Amino acid sequence: MSIKINKLEIENVKRVKAVTLEPTENGLTVIGGRNGQGKTSVIDSVAWLLGGDAFKPSRPQNDESIIPPNLKVTLSNGLIVERIGKNSTLKVTDPSGQKAGQTLLDSFVEKLALNLPKFMQMNNKDKGKTMLRIIGLEKEIVELELKETELYNKRLAIGQIADQKKKFADEQEFYNDVPENLISPAALIKQQQEILARNGENQRLRDKANNLSVEVSALSRKVELLKEELLKQEELLNIKTKDLEVALKTSEQLQDESTTELEQNLQNIEEINAKIRKNLDKEKAEEDAKFYADQYKELTTEIDSVRQSKLDLLNNANLPLPELNIQNGNLIYKGQEWDNMSGSEQLKVATSIVRKINPDCGFVLMDKLEQMDIETMNEFGKWLEKEGLQVIATRVSTGDECSIIIEDGYVKGAEQVETTSKLKEFGGTF
Repeated sequence: MSIKINKLEIENVKRVKAVTLEPTENGLTVIGGRNGQGKTSVIDSVAWLLGGDAFKPSRPQNDESIIPPNLKVTLSNGLIVERIGKNSTLKVTDPSGQKAGQTLLDSFVEKLALNLPKFMQMNNKDKGKTMLRIIGLEKEIVELELKETELYNKRLAIGQIADQKKKFADEQEFYNDVPENLISPAALIKQQQEILARNGENQRLRDKANNLSVEVSALSRKVELLKEELLKQEELLNIKTKDLEVALKTSEQLQDESTTELEQNLQNIEEINAKIRKNLDKEKAEEDAKFYADQYKELTTEIDSVRQSKLDLLNNANLPLPELNIQNGNLIYKGQEWDNMSGSEQLKVATSIVRKINPDCGFVLMDKLEQMDIETMNEFGKWLEKEGLQVIATRVSTGDECSIIIEDGYVKGAEQVETTSKLKEFGGTF
């Protein structure tokens, strides 16, 4: 059960002369009044009384009074907390009879509940760290954010390299009219030599046919001269004539191959190979660009996975307020960072987080509530009632929304207590 303030009695503190207040248990208690009447002095008094000397005003005593400050708070757990006497000595009365003091108060009074502006003035990163700490996820989220940052920076570098590789690949020349692989001069020379060899064989066959033709002519002449050898020579003539017919027929079917193309290729080989090398360079550049583009996609997937892990942690966490979240270390409410939240949203977020820090502390002090309009303030009060939280706040107003109105250090409309009657309680000397 969180501890609330049941009753507050203050005399002679700063601008306050005498104020008694019984705040509502759950919801909003508004201390109204014009500027300079003592509203903030009430808040400062409670902070000093419960928070210790760290909250003590530089000039605590009312300038118009010779009587020292007198402060008393009755808490819902039965504790009575007082500051009395010339030195404003702290006195904590525990109904159970146990010894009590500032250490006991510190066990359940949250310092930020006494000084809400301290939280609200933090930068957004520190607000985010505070919330992560109270929900027990600070270490896990920090580790995930470090991993996300590392992956992001790595992906950024890979992306830059991928862009450079792609640009380089796009700038390379490419030729469609050349082979895929580099041409070897030795291979062309070998082809040329093979063609020349085949052509030489063709020439040999032609020469053979010519020689046979000469022999046939000579033998024909011999036939005329050597009638006696006619039969022998005719037989030989028939043989040679048949050989000639075969040779001539073969010779007519032969066709020489041209080496012109190879000779031209040999002359253009360097030019062709230069084009092929450029094609190979472009293909390599495109492969490099694709490699880094694939790496970029893989890193993007890893980053998305880390971000999802963060979201899962936060979605499953017991957050102080629905729609409250952490993104990149910053506090986010309803999709907006702190500086984009309305004043009322900031107060609501701050109140919920401060309450979450120490659930035993059931109250929060709040100054300058005039930044809320009446409708928003009523909604805020209903939210506080639903949450079982007590807020004591000040507002520059004298309207009906105020629980009490402070005027010249007193509660307007209340019977003013003669503070000089307290002299006896303080021993009669100052």
